Amino acid sequence: MSTPLLICDDSNMARKQVARSLPDGWDVDISFATNGFEGIEAIKAGKGDVLLLDLNMPGMDGYEVLQAIVEQDLPTLVIVISGDIQPSAHKRVTSLGALDFIRKPVSKEKLTQILSAYGIYTASQADEKPEAIVEALSEKIELPPVSVAQLDQSIPTKRNQIDFIESDLRDCYQEIANVAMGRAGDLLARLLDVFVVLPIPNVNLIEVSELSMALSAVEVNESTSGICQGFIGAGISGEALLILNDSSFKDIATLMNYKQELDENSELELLMDMANVLIGACLSGVSEQLDMNFSQGHPVVLGQHRKISELIATNSSRWRRTLAIEISYNIENYPIKCDLLLLFTEESMKTLNNKISYLLD
Repeated sequence: MSTPLLICDDSNMARKQVARSLPDGWDVDISFATNGFEGIEAIKAGKGDVLLLDLNMPGMDGYEVLQAIVEQDLPTLVIVISGDIQPSAHKRVTSLGALDFIRKPVSKEKLTQILSAYGIYTASQADEKPEAIVEALSEKIELPPVSVAQLDQSIPTKRNQIDFIESDLRDCYQEIANVAMGRAGDLLARLLDVFVVLPIPNVNLIEVSELSMALSAVEVNESTSGICQGFIGAGISGEALLILNDSSFKDIATLMNYKQELDENSELELLMDMANVLIGACLSGVSEQLDMNFSQGHPVVLGQHRKISELIATNSSRWRRTLAIEISYNIENYPIKCDLLLLFTEESMKTLNNKISYLLD
């Protein structure tokens, strides 16, 4: 009898990767859920005796799904597969009843090992690959080319109207950013001994002049400080920007046990520390998934104690449009606001698309 298995992840790319990572020949009946609400309903409908669950989802995240499973006493065995690899994340999901935790991108060997360890799968169950898995693996994500005509569309003036990237392509970029974001969040959590609240990355193709509008974590009139660092590698180039609200410096200094009196120099030191952690780890996470290396330039101070529009205006980007990936980091129980922007040149998108296609094969 087939085992009802549910893969719950908001990313189409991630759902396919998890389906491809199931043990060969395992007789399962696979269902998919794109968010926590769908996941709960699928479990109630008997489609999730085994649940492979993402944490970082809009609407109802993985933590809330686990809480609902406990509160409603739903019959399912949960294994979390997430890019949020903080030690606290692992502890929280196991305290909420998850059997185990696997970091993204999922490893077939690791998934098989954990399924076997809990008696969910045994090698004796393996047979010819069931039709359900064949169908799941046969569904392809087509990556549409980004043409000059698409790039030449008029630029809207409101953030919620920016929508230049086809949904499948946007999904792939978001999932890559999600995994890289988790690597950086883990380092930040360990450095500050806190829990980092990770967002859904925002992905847009926009005018460089519209960058300040794309920053969701920064109020227009707030005072900010920023660092810029260029990167390049194998046909891909761009800049990483770290924008920190000035109101965050006091809390960051406290968390870092910084004893010196805060002034412009000490704040710059703290800003550099944050940039080294977040930019370095995030770019490393992207390059690891794309199987390439980035060379990073020296960090450049965009400015201190300035409005976001003034800060962005000082950025010396040499291109007009950019693929912008925005990650807004928040620290639980602290009013710290930190925005990380990965900006890729238009010319990089062809190489990026080719790299992504290998991840889906």
